[in-house]
Amino acid sequence: MMIMVFAQWCVNHDLDPVELYESAYPSQPMHPEHRKTIDDVTVPKEEAEDIDTASVLSVLQLFGNTDLAAVVEEQSRKNKPSSD
Repeated sequence: MMIMVFAQWCVNHDLDPVELYESAYPSQPMHPEHRKTIDDVTVPKEEAEDIDTASVLSVLQLFGNTDLAAVVEEQSRKNKPSSD
């Protein structure tokens, strides 16, 4: 479930889930089975339901992926339009 939610959130925000994962855990490359899961469960963003960033953060933290949650939060802030 965690991989599906994270990966689809990435796809929905035009981000590479493997790249984000590996930036959070640089000494721990993503397991090949997780890569396959990403390919199997994600759909194009045009076909996907919206996934709230807060939900992704909660799921990641629930499974102990606090470093990955931090990367997701950082990307979310970068992607928000500025209100200048």
